[in-house]
Amino acid sequence: MQYSLVTQWHLDAPIERVWDALVASEEWPKWWHFVKEVVEIKKGDAQGLGSVRRFTWTSRLPYRLCFEARVNVLEEPHWIEGIVSGDLNGTGSWKLDDLGDSTRVTYVWLVSTEKAWMNLLAPILAPVFTWNHDQVMQEGGKGMARHLGVSLLDFQGSRSRPPQ
Repeated sequence: MQYSLVTQWHLDAPIERVWDALVASEEWPKWWHFVKEVVEIKKGDAQGLGSVRRFTWTSRLPYRLCFEARVNVLEEPHWIEGIVSGDLNGTGSWKLDDLGDSTRVTYVWLVSTEKAWMNLLAPILAPVFTWNHDQVMQEGGKGMARHLGVSLLDFQGSRSRPPQ
């Protein structure tokens, strides 16, 4: 089952601080409640391009997802993209827009689920999976704001196309 989800955070922080928090994904478990573990598999170049990390996530629902993400685009401080494989396959990208003293973060998640039970139940539970994704992403925005000592000015949940 394929999902196309778009989420936005508006943080009361300059783009450089938001960028630094995003590229330091090994630190995410300290401030993003649903990120349980990030393990570096491959270092990548000096900026992190080509790096591979294994992420283990929990959520409001009683399941875990584990996948590896390889950074294939890194354009400081505006764009990060990774290719994911594991329980989810596809791409995730972070786009940062400098709004002066604040930053808009747009996250685009284009993935397919690989767990048989998720695919079996997706025709019925796709809206619940999307809600769950929103919960995880909202906690991420709140966590980053706390981590940076700023306000989360706005959160826009998933604008999605139906699963395919």
